[in-house]
Amino acid sequence: MLGQGTPESAAPGCGPGEGRPKKRDYHHPAAGWGAAMSVSKVLLQRRELLEGPQVIVRMNHENGGFDCPGCAWPDDRKGLRLDICENGIKHSTWEMDPKRVGPDFFAAHSVTELLTWSDFALEDAGRLTQPMVYDPQSDHYVPIEWERAFALIGETLRGLDSPNQASFYTSGRLGNEATFLYQWFVREFGTNNFPDCSNMCQEASGVALLTTLGTGKGTVDLVDWEESDCLIIMGVNAATNAPRMLTALVEAHRRGAAIVHINPLIEAAATRTIVPHEMLDMALFRATDISTMNIQPRTGGDFALIRGVAKALLETAKDDPAAIDELFIERYTRGFAQYKAACEAVSWPEIEHQSGVPVDQIRGLADVYRNARASIIAWCLGVSQHAHGPDAVREIVNLLLLRGNIGREGAGPCPIRGHSNVQGNRTCGVDHHPSEEFLDRIAAACEIDVPREHGLDVVATINAMHRGDVKVFFGMGGNFALAAPDTAYTFEALRQCELTVHVSTKLNRSHLVHGRRALILPCVARTEIDRQASGIQSITVEDSMSMVHLSVGMKEPASPHLLSEPAIVAGIAEATLPNSKTPWRELVADYDLIRNRMAKGLYGFEDFNRRVRQPLGFRIRQPARELVFLTDSGKAEFSAAELPNVVPPEGQLILGTMRSHDQFNTTVYSDDDRYRGVKNLRTLLFMNTIDMAEMGISEFDYIDITSIAKDGTRRSVYGYRAVGYDIPRGCAAGYMPELNVLCPIGNFNAESGQPVMKHVPIEVTRSAAR
Repeated sequence: MLGQGTPESAAPGCGPGEGRPKKRDYHHPAAGWGAAMSVSKVLLQRRELLEGPQVIVRMNHENGGFDCPGCAWPDDRKGLRLDICENGIKHSTWEMDPKRVGPDFFAAHSVTELLTWSDFALEDAGRLTQPMVYDPQSDHYVPIEWERAFALIGETLRGLDSPNQASFYTSGRLGNEATFLYQWFVREFGTNNFPDCSNMCQEASGVALLTTLGTGKGTVDLVDWEESDCLIIMGVNAATNAPRMLTALVEAHRRGAAIVHINPLIEAAATRTIVPHEMLDMALFRATDISTMNIQPRTGGDFALIRGVAKALLETAKDDPAAIDELFIERYTRGFAQYKAACEAVSWPEIEHQSGVPVDQIRGLADVYRNARASIIAWCLGVSQHAHGPDAVREIVNLLLLRGNIGREGAGPCPIRGHSNVQGNRTCGVDHHPSEEFLDRIAAACEIDVPREHGLDVVATINAMHRGDVKVFFGMGGNFALAAPDTAYTFEALRQCELTVHVSTKLNRSHLVHGRRALILPCVARTEIDRQASGIQSITVEDSMSMVHLSVGMKEPASPHLLSEPAIVAGIAEATLPNSKTPWRELVADYDLIRNRMAKGLYGFEDFNRRVRQPLGFRIRQPARELVFLTDSGKAEFSAAELPNVVPPEGQLILGTMRSHDQFNTTVYSDDDRYRGVKNLRTLLFMNTIDMAEMGISEFDYIDITSIAKDGTRRSVYGYRAVGYDIPRGCAAGYMPELNVLCPIGNFNAESGQPVMKHVPIEVTRSAAR
């Protein structure tokens, strides 16, 4: 099993697995020359010396540019000519790979053999060139014509006892038009089974924001980042997860804003940086600080930390009424009295114990926040991927409400979305629990009857496949088998299916962990030209701050046999729904026709085709930003949840999974993690050095790691390496997807359904594996 190993043999990682592990502390600024050299190395390795530079000048630009297929950080609103980052270039050139994976490749390699390859090697084999179907007699994928592939899917779907026996996954790479067409087809087919990558990442944030502010999104935009005088960044490593954020942090520091990073690990992006497009700073090696305060809570201690800041503000307000905004609270919120009582009831020793942060440091953060005119609190998976994730996000909103930091420039909540169009996917209909209002609009715009029963999310889909209740799994992008929790259980679930289908650009693990029948459908990539009957098409995406803009590919497709994602959806729809009145081929011939339907069916997309062609696109209206709260009460809701116990029992540590720097989601570019000083190693566990000493463990010792699920079951990995790091005692961290095997399928938040990936109780012992 990937990342697991045996008691006698060390676990393999997802990377190339070459070289001797090394560790050397990183003392340089984030980005800067380190990023520049990394980009140069990537362009050389990918043999993209001609087209690679074109990526740099075309990525994230209006008037014919393409949107970065990486993170969802907004494009610069000033028309910046180099609105790029190291990881965006890596991801784009990885997609532009000159190597090809076609019938000859599959004829030479069986699925059984490919299962022994590293995940790096699978993706490094190159771009998929034509549709393939699994042949169980030979254990090879073999070519299949598009029409026959569509017919196979249609026959299987029509043969199900219920549409709910199929589940339709989506990754954040899908554009808005394909997303809308996808949900249209699936709902016309008759189900709301829409598991998506949000279920594993920021679902907690959407649930919490919806219940408190009446919106599932953040309220701020990039202009607010330019106006804020206090930025509190929680649970995110910006240099890896959203590198273009570094530019905003540099600008904030130069105007004198407070910048507070809250994370168990002090990352390079929480220290200083050189922005690569600032040529003079690059030439002079002149770094800019991007932090005025770093706070290291224990893993999961963010909730208690924010509760402590609120408690300190309320205590100060007894002598200084300006410490909280009483007029805002009275006029726009509900539930303040209960929340105030909850803050007063919890003791300072308990807050200090649960957060792992000294009281004087918490009070210091409260003073910084109190003295700011306008504050933004931004957060990522370090906050959301906990069993108490929704309550932690609601606590962030509580703190913002105390000082009226919603509905003014430079202030508000800001969840950091990890994948290019993950927010757009949800906006455009990939939602397993849609509202009645949304379904009414879709039914009218698409002229179809829509199912009203809520569908399955990721965890529920895996369990349903395991039971045999879901017989068809359709993956629109992504690498579901590796991204999901409890790897062994997820693999078993996928193999129970009658049919698994994956729309992809490159070979990955999910193609090899398949159902009794399986299809690989290769698609046009974001960087490639999408030609349809009416000419070259553009797609749209929504960034993490609700801006919608156009994206146009720049490169010829990797193969003449590739279809666009909308064309694939339409082909499957025609084969599955022979009596459908939907004009699938007309819609695919001209994406403007899809956008016209989106304008009718989606809130905020009115007059879509005209508005999206404006310079820099348009922003979807956010009522909460205008102090219009679409909650049942019509007001912003305070929450008074109890503090969770996040302190591990004696003898246990708390594991949080994360990405390395040379990685994008489940795509691993190398075994290096430059900013954390690690080279040639992915199967590792970052530990506090005192914890290591007490266990008799030295640097790079082999260790076994066992997780303890809430139902008492245990899962183990073998032959990992212990690496000392500046992380609070009782905490540990390691890389996904290798350590997903330790994340129990039954450990998830009941409200959001989100699996727990950041608060996994573990035991660590010395290993006999080598």
